[in-house]
Amino acid sequence: MSIQLGVLAMYMPGRKLEELSFYRKLSIYGQKLGVDVFVFTPDDVDDNRSRIHALAYNQATRSWTRRWVGFPPIVYDRCRYHGADNYRKITRFRQKYTKLRYLSRPLANKWIIYRLLSEDENIAPHLPSTVHYKSRKQLEQFLKKHPIVYMKPKSGTGGRGIIRLQRLRGGRGYLMQGRDAERRILPAAKVTAAHIPVRLADWGLQSKYIVQQGIPLELKDGRVHDYRMLVQKDGQGKWQVTGCAGRIGPPFSVTSNLHGGGTAISMETLLKNRFGTEEKVKSIKETAYTLGLHIAKHLEDKFGTFCEAGIDLAVDPSGHVWLLEVNPKPSRDVFRLTGDLQTYRRAIRRPIEFALHLLQKKAAPKTDTKNLDFASPSQQSESD
Repeated sequence: MSIQLGVLAMYMPGRKLEELSFYRKLSIYGQKLGVDVFVFTPDDVDDNRSRIHALAYNQATRSWTRRWVGFPPIVYDRCRYHGADNYRKITRFRQKYTKLRYLSRPLANKWIIYRLLSEDENIAPHLPSTVHYKSRKQLEQFLKKHPIVYMKPKSGTGGRGIIRLQRLRGGRGYLMQGRDAERRILPAAKVTAAHIPVRLADWGLQSKYIVQQGIPLELKDGRVHDYRMLVQKDGQGKWQVTGCAGRIGPPFSVTSNLHGGGTAISMETLLKNRFGTEEKVKSIKETAYTLGLHIAKHLEDKFGTFCEAGIDLAVDPSGHVWLLEVNPKPSRDVFRLTGDLQTYRRAIRRPIEFALHLLQKKAAPKTDTKNLDFASPSQQSESD
């Protein structure tokens, strides 16, 4: 009998699932590895009978079908909230089913993540100066130190609600650009410091924000760019950099997110275009890969076992690598879009391989302590 892996998701309007194409590929790879993958949401759970009306992919008919299943031994959490109602649903689910074992886990908001990462001496030099937004006066003082700043919702994803402020010459106010809560590009506007909170309210962006030092991200054509790195646990439970690729935003955008209209390009091509020499490109890439592994290991020490993280990086004109953001539920489309299908397939396969590793580790006999690979304290809480 196959090992079961449940993928926990959330319905979008119309009972649509946001990542159905990814779940289909995950199911196909699962079958090759002897893992029965099914998808469910909190709405699909029959609490009275402890069963799930799950969605399963039939490779023979190339179609999705419903079937009743029991709770799986391990759950891959891909929930993206998109609204208060979904957030309440998933919170209730986690509170009710506390004994479920999760392959992945939600991390903290951007502000808490920043504070935790700043404790590590290997990571701190790569963190842009960041403060928790409290007042207009504080924002003005921050803008005096940094000619460009980004305002980011503490809990936002996909570029939603991100605002870019650029100090104009001669102290004549600021150029304000960004995206609204639906990722739509907001028209650039010249504003005074007093008008910034008003504009945020007008755009429906009253979320709690962090304010971050802006890293120069513009290419020669004026479009912004960054790099998405995917760090994952492999089949031996070790952190690996699966891959890293560049993202270039559309014209007039302050973000490069693919869901917001960005395009993908290989990391090497983008770095070579900017820095020219193979030696410089190799040095930057090595720094970025080392940083990505440090970030994943540090967060695992703080939060316990999880399987992957999407790490957004910037490289400034001098070649210094900066951390922009950490996403615990990353997409892997950037590798498909660059044509790097080998990395793309590996990115899909690795969560299944890590799930098998965890289940085999749990099933291992515990009588001979000489042969045991003891988990760290942070991992033990996940195994219990």
